[in-house]
This record gives sequence, C-alpha cells and structure tokens, in this order.
Amino acid sequence: MKSGKAIFRKTHIIICPRMNKDRFFDRRYYLEVLEKRLKGLKEGYRQNIAFIGDESVGKTAMVLKFLNYYNDNAILPLYLEVRPASLEHFAKRFIGVLLYSFLRNSDILLKEDLEFLLRKSEKYIPKTTEKIKSILACLGKKQKTSVFSDLLSLCETINQETRKNCVVIFDEFHHLESLGIKNLYREWSKALVLQKNTMYIIMSSAKFKTRRILSEGLSLLFGNFQIIEVDPFDLGTSEEFLEIRFLPNQIEKSLKKFLIHFTGGHPFYLEVISEALAKSLAKAEGSTNNINYLNFTSTLEELLFEESGLLNQKFSHYLRRLSENRNVLDYTPILYLIASGHNRIKDIAHILRKQKKEVLQKINYLLETDTLTRNQDFLKINDRVFGFWLKSVYKERMEALNFDVCEKKSMFKNKIDEMVKEFVINSDKPLPERMIELLRLFENEAVSVDRKRLRLSTFREIKPLGLLNCKNLKEGLLARSTDSLWIIAFKKDSITEDDIADFTKECKKYRQRVQKKIVITSDGIDTNARLKAMEEKIWTWNLNNLNQLLDLFNKPRVVV
Repeated sequence: MKSGKAIFRKTHIIICPRMNKDRFFDRRYYLEVLEKRLKGLKEGYRQNIAFIGDESVGKTAMVLKFLNYYNDNAILPLYLEVRPASLEHFAKRFIGVLLYSFLRNSDILLKEDLEFLLRKSEKYIPKTTEKIKSILACLGKKQKTSVFSDLLSLCETINQETRKNCVVIFDEFHHLESLGIKNLYREWSKALVLQKNTMYIIMSSAKFKTRRILSEGLSLLFGNFQIIEVDPFDLGTSEEFLEIRFLPNQIEKSLKKFLIHFTGGHPFYLEVISEALAKSLAKAEGSTNNINYLNFTSTLEELLFEESGLLNQKFSHYLRRLSENRNVLDYTPILYLIASGHNRIKDIAHILRKQKKEVLQKINYLLETDTLTRNQDFLKINDRVFGFWLKSVYKERMEALNFDVCEKKSMFKNKIDEMVKEFVINSDKPLPERMIELLRLFENEAVSVDRKRLRLSTFREIKPLGLLNCKNLKEGLLARSTDSLWIIAFKKDSITEDDIADFTKECKKYRQRVQKKIVITSDGIDTNARLKAMEEKIWTWNLNNLNQLLDLFNKPRVVV
C-alpha cells in the first residue's frame, strides 16, 4: 500500500480484541489518528502518542492491525510487548525487533535469531550494527548504566544511515519500571527531546499510573505525548457489532439492547457473550434458531456463575491480583456498595461506620489500580460486568449460609430477570420522561460532563415545556432550583446551527439569571453547531453523556 494514501477513510474492518487478532471491528478514529501521525513524522512533524484504556478494550489489536495495513518503506515499526524481565532480555528483544523490521522487506529469508539478523544487517547498516555490538558487549560485562538510552539512540543512528524513521511501540510500557533501569524517565525524556526522527507509541491498561507518569516523569515541552483514551464501542457501533454476529432477527431486539447496556459496549464482553450465545444455539441441535430469554440467561449463568465460567475465572483472578500483599476483605465491602449504587464517599463512610479518612485511603488504592474511577462526588467501578459479578455472584458466595447450588442458581437468574425487566420497562419510556426521573435524583452533587464541572442542583420544580417555539426542537423540560434554572431541549437528529440559534432565542424568554441550557441529541452535532453552542454557553449532550449520568445514579442506560 502506497504511503500517503488515506487507507482508513472508508474501512469497516472487523475488529474483536480477543485472542484472535485477525478479527477486527471499527476503531476508525484511532486508525486515522495513527495514519495522520505517521504521515506527519515523514514530513518532519513528530507527535508521540499514549493509548490508554481498560484491559481487553482492543488497544493492542488496533495498533497491530494498523501496522499490518500500513506498509511504508520509510517507516521502521518496532513493536515490543513489555513484560517484567531482565534488562539484558529486554535489550536483546529490542535489538532483534529493530533488525528484523529493517530486513523485513529484503529478499533475505529471515530467522528470529539475533546473531543471524546482526550478520545479515552488517553490510547495509555498519554504524548501527557496530553500536549494537558495543551494547551487547556492555551487557556481557554487566555494564548496564546507559543501556536503555543507548538502545533508544539506535533509532537515530539507523535514520542517519537509511533515512528511515523508527516508530517504537511499547505495549504495557509501565512494565519498563521492572527492568531496574536507573533514572528511567530522565533518560527517556532526553531521548524524546533529542530524537526528532523517532516516534513513540505507548500503550497501557494502567490508566491512572500512566497519566501520573506522563504528567510527572515524562512531562515535556517538546516531544510530549498526546494521550488518547481507547473507549468501549458507542451505541451505534455496539449494535453493528451484534448485527454482524447474528442473523437478522436471531436475537430478540430487547435482549440485544440489554446486552449493549449490560456490557457498556466493551468489545471483549460483547464478543465473549455473543460467541457463547452462538454456541448455545449449536448445542440446541436445531430445536431453535433464535436466542430467547431462556438461553440468554443460561449463557450468562454459564459465563458468570459457574466456577469454570470464563468471566467468573477472569474476575476471580482479578480479585487475587487486587489483593496481592493486601487483605481483599478491606476492599470488597466498598466495591459491593458502589456496585449496588451507594457510590458517594460520604455515603460509603456512613454505611460502613468508618471515618471518611480511612475510607479514602482504601478508595485511593482502588483508584490507583484502575478498579474505580472518580467523577467529582461520585465513584464508579470501571468494569460494569465485574460490578455485576461482584454483587450477584461473589458477594452471595462469600456470605452464603445455605450452600444449595440450585437455589443459588435460581437467585442468580432472578437477578438477571430483574435487570432485564427494569431495562425493558425503561426502554419504552420517552427520553424526556427518563430525563425527568434523572433530574429528581439530583442532590446538589458535582459531576464532570465532557471535562466541564456541573453542579446537579436539587430542583423544586421539574415540568415539561410542551411544544418549543423552535423549528426542529419540539420537546423540552424546565427544572428550577432555588438559585438556578435548567432549560433542556431534545432532538432525535443531528444538532445544527439553526437549532442552536432557535434554542438561544427560546431561552431568552426566561429571565432567571443563572441558567443551564442543554440540548440532548440521539444522533450527533456538526462542528459549526458545536462552536455556536460554545459561544452561546449551551451544553450539547449525546446519549453517551446522558448514560454517564444514568450510570452514576445506577439507572439503566438509554439504548436506541
């Protein structure tokens, strides 16, 4: 594929970030960012990237898929999965990957053998290979003080000899700390500033730790990292994913929507559950071709409840990791409460009858391990499915007085049944009605929406506005508190500049000084309309924004 060509503009590659890296779906935005950054590197503008995101959200699959598609002789990609190991082992892997990448497009039949690669490269890149031999000699003499910086400098040396730009990719890069490199981030910072022809892409599931490293150890004026969080699929992409997985009408529409809500669009869980549902149909031996409520709940039981279930084992393993050198019982009561909807620090301290300071110490550990995230006054378990397993499987198992397995299974199925029914009932409600129910839950808490702080006022009056005097915004709400007024409009289609202009005029009818003006869309907003909304101090929310608030109040998401 020729360099410079827009290779991901109209792709709809199938992506499923499980063990099989060849199954890929969507992720167009991130692929286009990578393409743009590599094009910029060739043109003399280098921007390093940090991809952070939950485990199994597809970071590795995305980058590897990009490298498989992006074939440019001017770029040398070096992909290394960083694992706890010795510095010597890491150094030899780094050198091996560099040489293999350099020789990849030659006519040489390659071997994954360092001596072979070094011998074959000598006549093409003599200065680089000479430097490599020097590094290997230092490793043999245990002189490892400057090994890391020397390894990174190989990228500039090979650029001087070949004019090729290196793209160094460290997957789970935070494990570099386990290599025992002295002054790791100081040495790396120097390389980031000086190596203008080398681009670094780092990936990490340790989101909290990575943000701290980038704000402290690798905080630079030049050569800094663009932080990109890899999110689960949005609502539309999740639905497309499931449409590809199943035949038309093979899964009931309400169950498909519930599955999107239950998984939060996390591609790993969508893949695991849809694959298990497909297997359940195969086991039925032709008795049914459709996924109904019975085989749906049985599949979740098999995955989450059974001791051998894939997700049960995954979460049990996660708890063991979480409790290394710690007592897991110090943390599970907090997690139980948050999973059950008691997710404000003051409420947790009150229920546990603990001092707020003591509770905060435990919460800080859970934040550092990315088990929780904090949104102003609220806490949230990062992994929605893990949260459900905690309160519906693990807690029941740990606190059980009756060890009747059949009864426990029945209780588990009842919880699934309650969740599905609650979701279906709420799915039938119009969006303004869902919003009214949400507004009634506000108790003057603070949250962040689109990185902007918002005070959730306690309202004394909430009422529909009926027909708004706007061309395309027909439904609205008014919510009044002691010191503020919220005016909310709804639109199914994308928000336009005209919508913003009309809504601005409508809001001027209300004279209360402190106003929150919000337009909620089931679709999107074009760039000009977004700029116009910012100018008029109007908040524009999509369903993802609304669902974030619903999550904080433990209410079912809106899935259309």
